[in-house]
Amino acid sequence: MSQTGRVTEGEARAVAEAAREASWVKPSFAKDLYLGQLRLDLIHPAPRPPAAKILRGREFLDRLRAYCETLDGQVIERESRIPDEYAKGFAALGAFGMKIPQEYGGLGLSMADYGAGLMLASSVHPSIGALLSAHQSIGVPEPVRMFGTEEQKREYLPRCARGAISAFLLTEPDVGSDPARLGMVAVPSPDGSEYVLDGVKLWTTNGVVAELVVVMARVPRSEGHRGGITAFVVEADSPGITVENRNSFMGLRGIENGVTRFHQVRVPAANRLAEEGMGLKIALTTLNAGRLSIPAMCAGAGKWALKIAREWSTEREQWGRPIGRHAAIAHKISFIAATSYALESVLELSAGMADEGSLDIRLEAALAKLYASEKSWQMIDELVQIRGGRGYESAESLAARGERAAPVEQMLRDLRINRIFEGSTEIMHLMIAREAVDTHLQAAGALADVNAAAGAKARSAARASGFYGRWLPRLVTGKGHRPSSYAEFGDLAPHLRFVERASRKLARNTFYGMARWQAKLEQRQGFLARVVDIGAELFAMTAACVRAERLRQDDPERGAAAYELAEAFCVQARTRVRELFRRLWVNSDDSDDALAKQILAGRYTWLEEGVLHLYPDGPWIAGSAKGPSGKENLARRMI
Repeated sequence: MSQTGRVTEGEARAVAEAAREASWVKPSFAKDLYLGQLRLDLIHPAPRPPAAKILRGREFLDRLRAYCETLDGQVIERESRIPDEYAKGFAALGAFGMKIPQEYGGLGLSMADYGAGLMLASSVHPSIGALLSAHQSIGVPEPVRMFGTEEQKREYLPRCARGAISAFLLTEPDVGSDPARLGMVAVPSPDGSEYVLDGVKLWTTNGVVAELVVVMARVPRSEGHRGGITAFVVEADSPGITVENRNSFMGLRGIENGVTRFHQVRVPAANRLAEEGMGLKIALTTLNAGRLSIPAMCAGAGKWALKIAREWSTEREQWGRPIGRHAAIAHKISFIAATSYALESVLELSAGMADEGSLDIRLEAALAKLYASEKSWQMIDELVQIRGGRGYESAESLAARGERAAPVEQMLRDLRINRIFEGSTEIMHLMIAREAVDTHLQAAGALADVNAAAGAKARSAARASGFYGRWLPRLVTGKGHRPSSYAEFGDLAPHLRFVERASRKLARNTFYGMARWQAKLEQRQGFLARVVDIGAELFAMTAACVRAERLRQDDPERGAAAYELAEAFCVQARTRVRELFRRLWVNSDDSDDALAKQILAGRYTWLEEGVLHLYPDGPWIAGSAKGPSGKENLARRMI
């Protein structure tokens, strides 16, 4: 940190760069897509899990479905909590150990079956999906499985598989996506046998009921200690830990999310995960596969929305015919169906990549999270519109009037958080853009460094010219210009040719942006977001086509229907891609930036007059890392 205690932009960037995986040891389908190459050979035909694993997954999903059918999601909505007996039932099924390897007491399911399990559980109430996914995707099991010692795995994984709920604690009251400012400290004891943790963590999903937590804290640099942000597994009932508040939100009313204070909490050194300073890398690596839990629940929401839209649009009549036969509603239904199919395709492809293990999926998982969270929100918003006033009315009110209690407005509230969870849409855009342009940054060298000297820039320009001299000619033409390409995909072949051409066009436009703005490219966040969004659409189109062909081979009847859905989705996606390409260079970014600066400077405060500002005076951000709190410990044990 700087001498003032504030974190400079350069220091924050350095922390983020140190945490990210700088090398690409394995191939990446999405990375190549951003570089102008459609590497279909990496994902088609898709690898399949062993037959025994498929059977084990099906048997578990059958048991899970039978149990979920006995539960009532409206109980969770009314009581704003998941009943203890519900959680105990999931634990008895092994649902808290879906991803945990069998040798450590878990079910050892594939990522695809884990996603299917989250879809089922979330269809009872999305808070259940949040409980299970926060525990397994980012809680104790995943970082311990990936980075723990054998002793740590045998200590913690069986407990987690049996239902010892866990949580992941990174965010702080004044620290969100900028970990360089992390305030929680972990001071090592003189003999090195333990660490003493002090600080406050905010938005601790599962933290109110957790038995185990993974905590990120800053170890001061000292003799014998490299220091840095470090991960610890901590028993939630350790002396000095206080759950000060159970937060309530717009949606996910059953979520156990709170504020957790650590005051002089002693943690054995044996509970540290990996080396000091590895905390952020552990968090980011865990999230690579962990992010796939959100696309799973979003894909499930799409299926739910499609069923409601189909049934309501068939039964409800206006002007002498069902509303689904009016174009205004028909277009919404088509969007919901095509996008629901695409989201499940993206999930299946990404989960298959994670299971197979031969590809680096950091970009694919991030794209799946970004795309699914945005599209599912749009689908449910369209469903509210299709249902009209009944879409805005609560399920409880509908039931009181004797109508089917479809909780559409609840689903809208519940889904909204997915655009924020595990990296907001804006942060995901920046993260994916950083990886997508990594090759350009390496080629450009000092040209991409705003602080580089003129001589260094000149030398980098010479090296960059050699790289681009070899790379750019390859973007001129390719398989997308040959009518016979991708013939095995039949009617979908033109869409894959479009993806191939658009991939090369995207790479060229990214180069144009680098050439135009050089070191200032990172400040052009609107441009970078559109680059990312184009790649996301191309990724989804490819996933939709690959899945349709696989289904055609496995089940010709269902495969024919999948081809129709993929065709509809690709037509819709191509329209969006063309518009995004146009907006790369024709947009209001500069005027928006200028206006925002004036707003923040207070030029237009008169525009805020004429209404009441009904919230109390006080700080916007609360919380202190100093001293114990007198508030009652709210923690309760769910299992």
